[in-house]
Amino acid sequence: MSNLAAGDAQLFEDTFTVTAYDQSKYDRVARISGTSTDNLTTMQLDINIELFPLRVGSNIEVVLATSLSLDGTKDEEEEKGWRHVRNESTLADMYDYVCHGKIYKFEDGVDGQTIRAYISFGGLLMMLEGPYKKLTPLRVDNTYLLIKK
Repeated sequence: MSNLAAGDAQLFEDTFTVTAYDQSKYDRVARISGTSTDNLTTMQLDINIELFPLRVGSNIEVVLATSLSLDGTKDEEEEKGWRHVRNESTLADMYDYVCHGKIYKFEDGVDGQTIRAYISFGGLLMMLEGPYKKLTPLRVDNTYLLIKK
């Protein structure tokens, strides 16, 4: 795990292998499913495949963070909008696919040992299911999704 985002700005980081790919509903969006390398966490994610093409078997690094600032602090520019022009490097510079969204719901997993977190990125949805310990830092709040191969 990287320690680029200091403090508690980095909520979640894991590497997933894409296990399923469904593009049946939309032309430019696929719902991918993936399993973490430790087989403890599963993910479903709607992703714009024109911006970030994927296929079954691809490995991707997935990070959820509360800030794009390298030191983990939120700044005034971020509050104006994360696409605001910056003169400094940000966490987004290190990733290929970046979205801003909101963690909006949690549910207990089917086995009672896991939790599910639901996140919306402007209508593109994500669901993470894993052990309570791994997903504890997540809370109902705004978040950034950062992905790279």
